[in-house]
Amino acid sequence: MNELVARLRAAGCVFAEDEARILTEAADGDAARLEELVAARVGGLPLEHLVGWAELDGRRWLVAPGVFVPRRRSELLVREAAARAVAGADSGPVLLVDLCCGCGALGGAVAARLLAAGHAVELHAADVDPAAVTCAHENLKALADDGGLGAGRLAAHTYTGDLAEPLPAEVRGRVDVLVANAPYVPTAAISMMPPEAREHEPHAALDGGDDGLAILRRVIDLAPALLRPGGHLLVETGEGQVRAAVGHLTAAGLTPTVLSDEDLGATALAATLDPPR
Repeated sequence: MNELVARLRAAGCVFAEDEARILTEAADGDAARLEELVAARVGGLPLEHLVGWAELDGRRWLVAPGVFVPRRRSELLVREAAARAVAGADSGPVLLVDLCCGCGALGGAVAARLLAAGHAVELHAADVDPAAVTCAHENLKALADDGGLGAGRLAAHTYTGDLAEPLPAEVRGRVDVLVANAPYVPTAAISMMPPEAREHEPHAALDGGDDGLAILRRVIDLAPALLRPGGHLLVETGEGQVRAAVGHLTAAGLTPTVLSDEDLGATALAATLDPPR
């Protein structure tokens, strides 16, 4: 194990000990398979694509090669979205929408928290990437079938398409919580990302345009038509983008709150659609 950790650390893996444990688990006692996995990881392939899963909020989510890998910093969105959903919940299912859903981990993790708290959930998740939507379908099906969280209390639907375009008309104006981990890396900054991201994840899941806010602005513009009065939008962003994003949220008629978690290295925004006066 020490030799394995040393090889991973020499390749630039910051969490070499954790990665060594995960790769060893994935090899399941097969020395040749372990060597194959380690060589691929040292060669720059994402750990999550090699082992087939990524962890978010204490749960493993299926991730296929070429699909965006959820980051631990998104646990800030999970935590805050679930708290707002619980605070505003009535006797019916929480209506949750996840745009730019990727493998479905973000919306699924919010739903898992709500199910654990005793709430039924209706979840709609959409992404432009068919491979990501395939993963999302499998992940949300597994969550719906998880008897430990109360099977039968999650109705999950996945769609391939641009942002809210594929969502059914009946969800519009009724959404309790809308989450979106939209791409927010400025185009010019993608070349400075780690190779495992820029070379193995789809650029559409990373590229936020010239200032990183091109997709996020579109999500914000869609939110008032999707949310019910008092409903919430939660999005992730870069620290340097907060001022511009807050301005766009305010202009769209939403009341924003800036969220941060230093331990996770995360910055996010929550915004509420205030009821008409």
